[in-house]
Amino acid sequence: MGRDGLYLANATVLLTHQIDAAFWHEWDLFGLPGGAPLFVLTNLPIVFAVLWGAQGLARGRAGGVVMSWALVASGAIAIGLHGAFLASGHVAFRAPVSLGLLAATGVLSLAQASVLLRPPNERSHGARGETHAGRT
Repeated sequence: MGRDGLYLANATVLLTHQIDAAFWHEWDLFGLPGGAPLFVLTNLPIVFAVLWGAQGLARGRAGGVVMSWALVASGAIAIGLHGAFLASGHVAFRAPVSLGLLAATGVLSLAQASVLLRPPNERSHGARGETHAGRT
């Protein structure tokens, strides 16, 4: 899977994790004020940024690569924070689908980072795996 496909897959898993986070009342887990309404509103800029990054990546813009790294970092943060909560005995995010989403974002974030670390002429793009030399 190329850079664009990994971006879309990781973004899909991370955004679905946010839906799962609403189910588990993540704002309570992190002690955030405002409850569900503020949680939903804070997801507006997140969704916008993810979609903006996908557009930028598809157009070969640097902002797309920046957002790709932001997704990788978001995946690492999600794994770290939720792993710590799970290890400390919290009951949230223990459902198989929740654990699957966290595991998937870990795998996809690692794969995405490995593709982003390759030199531009070695990165594959698109469904056919063609490469575009010099495109970042």
